Amino acid sequence: MMQYDTGFALSGGFIRGFAHLGIMQALLEHDIRPDILSGVSAGAIAGVFVADGNEPWQAFEKFNGITFSDFTAFSFDRQGLLKMDGFVDFLRSNLRARRLEELRIPLIVTATDFDRGCSVHFREGEIAERVAASCCLPVLFPPRKIDGVYYVDGGVLMNLPVTTLRATCRRVIALNVSPMVTDAYRKNMIDIALRVYNYVFQANTIFQKEACDLLIEPVGLDGYSNRDLSKAREIFDRGYVAARAVLETSDD
Repeated sequence: MMQYDTGFALSGGFIRGFAHLGIMQALLEHDIRPDILSGVSAGAIAGVFVADGNEPWQAFEKFNGITFSDFTAFSFDRQGLLKMDGFVDFLRSNLRARRLEELRIPLIVTATDFDRGCSVHFREGEIAERVAASCCLPVLFPPRKIDGVYYVDGGVLMNLPVTTLRATCRRVIALNVSPMVTDAYRKNMIDIALRVYNYVFQANTIFQKEACDLLIEPVGLDGYSNRDLSKAREIFDRGYVAARAVLETSDD
């Protein structure tokens, strides 16, 4: 089994995933680089662009001018409200590598096997479909079918993939952009569903947090709409500031 010095575990979090890039930028400036990455949902997106050879700020720049509607469209499929074709096309157009095993830094992408009810950790195979499967929030998006198996968002069972790295890394740094939030919420179907998912995701991160060596968990990200990509820079900056604060404290 391959051994690594430092692994980054990147949580799910929808638009809050831009904070992952800010956190990794701060880590890089402290000369902390990943030898392997493990990501779920939004963490898989941030992770794959860094694993493909981009600095975090370069990965962020690839999303300039992108809107939510560029990634999704209403679906007439009764399995989900939106389809992800635009997002899959974006990945294929903006990544050098086509398969996970071709990435410059190893990346593990976690999705949920919806047929068998278990987590699956992809280490090889076509990238775009596996990252899309990891992001496939049930009800919002139809399950993704890969090799005859249906997959949904990896966060349903493991939203912070620390244990995928623990046995092979001397040090695991966990980047959690989805801390528990219990503020007021709108009483519509989508917001209620997202709040339920948030609680589910929180419940399965407790053990994962305990298994890491360093946890970076930005606050204040809950107020951003998942459709408002124009706020991506603010979210990136919040991740960057939070990481610097943790790293400067740990240096002491």
